[in-house]
Amino acid sequence: MSDSETPAAAYLVHGEDVGLVSQALTSLLAQLVASDSQGGPTPVEEYGEPGRGEPRQSDVPAVSLALGACRTPPFLASRRIVVLRDAAGLDSSQVKDVVAYLAEPLSTTVLVLACAGKQAPAALLKAVRSAGVVVDAVPAPMGKARSTWFAERLRAGPVRLAPAAARRLEEHLGEDIARLDGVLASLAAAYGPASTVGLEDLEPFLGSAGGVAPWDLTDALDSGDARAAVAALQRMLAGGERHPLQVLATLHRHVEAMLRLDGSDATDEASAAALTGLRPYPAKKALAQSRRLGHERVAQAVLLVAAADLD
Repeated sequence: MSDSETPAAAYLVHGEDVGLVSQALTSLLAQLVASDSQGGPTPVEEYGEPGRGEPRQSDVPAVSLALGACRTPPFLASRRIVVLRDAAGLDSSQVKDVVAYLAEPLSTTVLVLACAGKQAPAALLKAVRSAGVVVDAVPAPMGKARSTWFAERLRAGPVRLAPAAARRLEEHLGEDIARLDGVLASLAAAYGPASTVGLEDLEPFLGSAGGVAPWDLTDALDSGDARAAVAALQRMLAGGERHPLQVLATLHRHVEAMLRLDGSDATDEASAAALTGLRPYPAKKALAQSRRLGHERVAQAVLLVAAADLD
């Protein structure tokens, strides 16, 4: 949104990742405040959490307070921004109240709704799409597309990272991509906006390593790289906050696929996918690994996972 662009009557920020929704909401509010051409302070009123417009012991629902604010013209300002957090928790009657307001919104009010971790009600999505803008706070893509996405986010960030620093940050964050904006903001505060940050400058701001994808562990095991496997396991348990039983389930699925393919007539990824229920690419990897290990070592892998389950 440019500074001269007139904001919509309503925005809905939603997604499964609470951190990404929070970042998207913060970014949107900054754009909305900056777009006010009148030059005066734009009031931002937040509802839905204790300390954000709704008293802890109040009998008045946050949505009622928010809609009351929406219908009130701003005082000494050109517009008012009203934020309703946890909109996914609205019941059907509250959704109807919001939809009714969006049918005839006040021109001096911008209503911002946030839904994190849950699917936004369908009626709410439809109403906001009709009256305003829906913002999807989606996680980063996987594979090669993830690196492209990461590079684009860095280019849009407040500082410039040297190539070595950019690679280090991407590897370090792993799946914990929601931390990216925070790290970049800290670097900008320390070194100044538009500064070039090298690898040595970056290191003090990295913090603990983020989690990694499950296939980082299974790929390391398949290649026989014990050091990489242990490192991936540690990052899954610590940075990724996975429970040990979740890791065990990953290993179970991995060896189960190889066991299903052991001695089978599968010869390509399509037939392997049909036998394992996996997508073609991971099925192809499981087939190759099953053939590489042979029956005896596949059986040994199954026993090792079973022993880990008992432990």
